Amino acid sequence: MKKSSNRKIKEAIIFLSICIVVFGLLASRMGMANMMNTIMRTAHDLLLNTVFYLMGITVLTGALSKLFAEFGVVSLLEKILRPLMKPLYNLPGVAALGGVMTFLSDNPAIIALSKDKSFSSYFKKYQLVSLTNFGTAFGMGFVVIISMIGYGQNYLSAAIVGLVGAIAGSVVSTRLMQRFTLKAFPEMDSPVMPNISQTAEQQEEVVEQEHKDGIFLRTLNAMLDGGKTGVELGLAIIPGVIIITTMVLLITNEAPVGGYDGGIAQGVPILPWLADKIHWVFEWLFGFNNMEFIAFPMTALGSVGAALGLVSSFAKEGILNANAVAVFTAIGMCWSGYLSTHAAMLDSLGYRKLISKAILAHTFGGLFAGIFAHFLYLLITVIF
Repeated sequence: MKKSSNRKIKEAIIFLSICIVVFGLLASRMGMANMMNTIMRTAHDLLLNTVFYLMGITVLTGALSKLFAEFGVVSLLEKILRPLMKPLYNLPGVAALGGVMTFLSDNPAIIALSKDKSFSSYFKKYQLVSLTNFGTAFGMGFVVIISMIGYGQNYLSAAIVGLVGAIAGSVVSTRLMQRFTLKAFPEMDSPVMPNISQTAEQQEEVVEQEHKDGIFLRTLNAMLDGGKTGVELGLAIIPGVIIITTMVLLITNEAPVGGYDGGIAQGVPILPWLADKIHWVFEWLFGFNNMEFIAFPMTALGSVGAALGLVSSFAKEGILNANAVAVFTAIGMCWSGYLSTHAAMLDSLGYRKLISKAILAHTFGGLFAGIFAHFLYLLITVIF
């Protein structure tokens, strides 16, 4: 009991020391009043001009994705993608459904599928746990792509390049996860459920039975239900966008021309200063011509919604370019807040022991996605 009490005291002292050092350094440059005003005004601006914008997108994409599911577009995409699953990902064909669902919604969608016995019965145990990496690589993909396109008229092709990069990263992440899992736990090379009691065709017949309502009513219900899901997703990204983006901007941006005055999105450029020490790495791997861009992948680790808020700031500053959009799309989709969701996802599947391996595999996958998108974009610009 005494050891536990002492540990809590030490943690409190360490935490307070870090807070005093970090905010003390920022306040010494900005001024305490200016720093506090900047934090509050930036948070308020992000809520009004970024969160509600992203929420509008999630509501629309939520409605559209529900319509896709209602009228068989998701099933059609799953059938088209099914032949690619085994050679690319070493997964059963039905896994394509998980990629489509997370692309249209968010990472946790893969968990609902994984817990469905009629779905998981197609997998071996090591394949099932790799679904967390596979599904996460496409999380909020639809929202990310639509957001990127909205930042400029010429960014559609760049966003598509980013999508290809995310797919490449997902292959690396999923394959690595399977390799790590089998190496550590060879016994997981066995079926989740040896006997498949329900075929995919039988499942489709059940779905058909549920579609007895008229087209108008089905359309209306799908749009409203999907829109509600979009609202929930929009609400879920509020803490990440406001908290993480505010803090990242605080250590990324510079003082305005006239000096600090407590205005929106001011800060001390600590992150760019650190990145500039190894700028050649980011320039060569990702093609970043501005070290402020490094804030995007770091933020995407925790929340891709917050990272999209940074892209809005880059666009306002006039520093955003097509290569950055391609890399941001690839990394944003592939990482999409995996540090904040992977642990919970694997824990819910009952494989907490594999969390570190999943995170390591996905780290490599996200980096590869960004690198692949950059060099693919360079190749396309040379050819065309």
